[in-house]
Amino acid sequence: MKTVNIHEAKTHLSRLIAEVEAGEDIVLARGGKPVARLVRVADVAPARRFGAMRGRAAVGDAFFEPLSESELAVWE
Repeated sequence: MKTVNIHEAKTHLSRLIAEVEAGEDIVLARGGKPVARLVRVADVAPARRFGAMRGRAAVGDAFFEPLSESELAVWE
């Protein structure tokens, strides 16, 4: 993990961001004391879209019929 003073970070921000994108963590220090850390942001999963499976799955009429006594006994 590389440590960089804030003044140097302000001067070379683009280079430091490129290093972070390459996977390196960088600690920002003020007067030699760590105060912050630059890390790569994890990829964000796309938001779920309501109704995305519409038309891809079907439920037959048998799904809505009552269960038999032996099937009900398994659930109890």
